[in-house]
Amino acid sequence: MRKLVYYVGISLDGYIAGPGGEIDFYPVSDEFMTWMSENYPETLPTHVRKHFGFDDAPNKAFDTMVMGLGTYQPALDIGVTNPYGHVKQYVVSTSLEKIDDPAVTLVRDPLSLVRELKQGEGLDVWFAGGGKLAGSVLPEIDQLVIKSYPVIAGKGVLAVNGEFQPTQFTPTRQVSFENGVYVTWFDRK
Repeated sequence: MRKLVYYVGISLDGYIAGPGGEIDFYPVSDEFMTWMSENYPETLPTHVRKHFGFDDAPNKAFDTMVMGLGTYQPALDIGVTNPYGHVKQYVVSTSLEKIDDPAVTLVRDPLSLVRELKQGEGLDVWFAGGGKLAGSVLPEIDQLVIKSYPVIAGKGVLAVNGEFQPTQFTPTRQVSFENGVYVTWFDRK
């Protein structure tokens, strides 16, 4: 059975993006990008991977991703309809009428989708956000891979935004980088 893994960057105050979806305030170093290329190359958009020198890197952790419209919209804004062509993509939205790319599937019911995906074969399923969507699928999240950035955002998109549902996870591993970024793995307790 595959795991649903919330692999996400978070500010010290719990935001995954700024109020306008910004993520460019997160400090990224060459050391961190090398680590990403060796461990999670599939988590960078297809059109960006070649700029970092790992456009042909095989998927290592994920072959499927689930994202909300807030995660998908920046690609649409620059004319990219298939931002992660190297994985199977699902966009969860109740406001988007359709997606004009056959490689990207529009979904209305995220819980049914992730339950079905977890029963399938293959690598794990990357849950890419956003916060409201994370709150709705929290009962199905098996693992968190949190990239903790040493920055306060002050306002923005919360990592998880939903009903009060305390859910315990156990830290299992951590790596740190010179620029103060930590990546921590948490498994559902």
